[in-house]
Formats: sequence, structure tokens, C-alpha cells
Amino acid sequence: MVAVPTTPTVATGPGPPRRPYVLLSCATSIDGYIDDATEQRLVLSNEEDLDRIDAVRAGCDAILVGAGTVRRDDPRLVVRSERLRGARVARGLPPSPTKVTLTARGDLDPGARFFTVGDADKLVYCASPAVGKTTELLAGQATVVDAGDPVDHDRILADLAGRGIGRLMVEGGGTVHAQFLTAGLADELHLVVAPFFVGDCQAPRFVAEGRFPWHPGRRARVAEVRQIGDVVLLRYALSDRCGDW
Repeated sequence: MVAVPTTPTVATGPGPPRRPYVLLSCATSIDGYIDDATEQRLVLSNEEDLDRIDAVRAGCDAILVGAGTVRRDDPRLVVRSERLRGARVARGLPPSPTKVTLTARGDLDPGARFFTVGDADKLVYCASPAVGKTTELLAGQATVVDAGDPVDHDRILADLAGRGIGRLMVEGGGTVHAQFLTAGLADELHLVVAPFFVGDCQAPRFVAEGRFPWHPGRRARVAEVRQIGDVVLLRYALSDRCGDW
């Protein structure tokens, strides 16, 4: 894999530009925190829910996290289940979806598990001023794509669509979730609520303040409520496309 800047492929044709179906996935405490303020990662989901997330991942073409999540959590972003990986391969797909991250500064560790674990394609969408530095830093480990200045999420989604990505799972963190939500670029939200409180204003929340398309005058549609062990899954339909999947 050669890390060279590429020009986003914007889908053409009648109507608005094509983009992948965007599914946001997040787990929070009862009081809306996605982590605590310690250096140790806070476990919010349980094993049964992690199996559900694994199945959702296996049904997607790509998984996206922000560079902050890559640095802080060092996620692998691979399908864990051998059965699910085998089913993907049987359909002519790689064992795990394409990994995607986006960054304004290009501050990424080439040794992070995002880059070193699994053989899925890795895409790094980078703000224009940092493309050269990031390309050099990640040479041979990822494809670096110029995403504009500032990073343009519509441009990213158009490029992903041009690469054949039809279903994108966004796993955070809070800043990235807020960016997709406030831009109206999310079709579905899976929000898992863990049965405890964090109660620390220094800890990161699901999303920060912003102008969201859903408000008291325009409520999101609840598509599903499900208890999974000691957590609860709330699945929200955020666009008319949600019924397509």
C-alpha cells in the first residue's frame, strides 16, 4: 500500500452527491460520559454487547474513528469473531472492514494498532497543510487523502463512496460524532447506556454543545430499544435512509 496524496473522487449523477450510509455507534454512562478522566480506559459495554458491535462491524464496509481516539484508545478496529470474518471472506470481502481516520494535524503514531493490526486497507483523511508530513510519516502503512482545509466531511464521504464504501460505521470519539451529527450526515445512531454514573465534568461526553438537526421541534425516531445484559441499546433513525438497511 503506497501512502500518496490522492484527489477525492466526487460521485456524479442526478441529485445530491452519493455518500455512504452512516451509522454512529457509542456507549455512554447514564449521565452521558464516554470515558472517565483517568488514564485507564473506562469499560462501558459488556461482552454480549461487544459481540453485537462485532456483528455490526462485520456488516459494514469501513469503520471510522478520529485521530484522538487512535492516540488515546489505540483501537484495533477489526472483526473479532472468526465466524464473522469467515462469512465476510466467503462473500468476497476482506476479513475486516477498511479502517478510516481523520486528522487536522497528522499527529499519528505509525506503531498504533490502527496501522499494525490486520490487513484491511487504511485510509487517513488529512487537512491539506498536513498532507505532506502525514504521507511521509505513514509511508507504506496507509493511503493519505487530502480532505481540505479545514477537514471537509462531505468531501470525505464522497471520496469513500467513490472507493466503493456503501456502509460506514463511525465509532467516535465525541468530537467526530458531533461533527457528523451537526452536519446532518448521520443516518442511524446506536447509543448504548451503561448502568452507572461517571459524575466528573473533566471527563469526555458523548457530544459537546452544537446546533443539531434534532431538537424539541424535530425529534429523532426511535427505531429500537433493547436490553442487552446490564446495558440498554437505543437505536435512533436519523434520516429516511434508515429504513433501507
